[in-house]
Amino acid sequence: MRSSRWPDVLVPVPPKALKRLETFDPADAVQPKDAATIAVVRDGEAGLEAFLMRRQASMAFAAGMYVFPGGGVQDDDGEPMTWVGPEPEEWAVRFSCDPELARRLVVAAVRETFEETGVLLAGPDEHSIVGDTTDLAGARDELEAKKMSFAQFLADEKLVLRADLLGAWAHWITPALEPRRYDTRFFVAALPEGQRIGTVSTEADKSLWAPLADVLALVDAGRAAMMPPTAVTCRELAPLAAGDVLTASAERTIKPIEPRFVRVDGQWWLDIDREEEL
Repeated sequence: MRSSRWPDVLVPVPPKALKRLETFDPADAVQPKDAATIAVVRDGEAGLEAFLMRRQASMAFAAGMYVFPGGGVQDDDGEPMTWVGPEPEEWAVRFSCDPELARRLVVAAVRETFEETGVLLAGPDEHSIVGDTTDLAGARDELEAKKMSFAQFLADEKLVLRADLLGAWAHWITPALEPRRYDTRFFVAALPEGQRIGTVSTEADKSLWAPLADVLALVDAGRAAMMPPTAVTCRELAPLAAGDVLTASAERTIKPIEPRFVRVDGQWWLDIDREEEL
């Protein structure tokens, strides 16, 4: 029986997860890795749009799913760099973590988004931002290949990280049952004026600017696949304009959401009840 709270709280459990549920021991849960992602948005004719990528079917995690740009935190994301906007201590309060991890999360979010899309939240100084990033394609390749750190890239290009262009949005943790787990902080940012999406990471087989109302209708109809954190974030952002996302982010209380498996009328569901988090 489908819950009356569908689709906001209970989602069906995928077949592979159902098999793991039969033998799963919570003591065997793997430690989640820190990760960061950015919902990059812009205004469109049909309302707010977000840039989404569909992960290759061969990927070990979230294969075939539409996702925002993002990825894991790296050790070198903690290297010193010129930074403007909220300091790590402020991000630490927003995400309930220590300042060093907060710094690395912000850097990872900006770095991964640049690597995967060419969108760069950085500029020559605190009052300006990079325009067309086409000529930085070589640097994107080197960053993705881990041949240099993001701090070194910014120094070489004489740029500063614009943390003021980011907003903290949510904190999701992959359920304990999953063999690959991530402790992911979600950020939001409007597409900087003058920038456009470049070539997209080979981790994706499709990418697009998606009107959120339209893509959510496809998800609800079973014609597009999203993990719950992405779908929930899209639903929350859909009523907004791009110019309002940072203000909206500042008004949020962020607490970690770790979906759990529950049985309703004999059927397993993934419970993403987040009433306490909003």
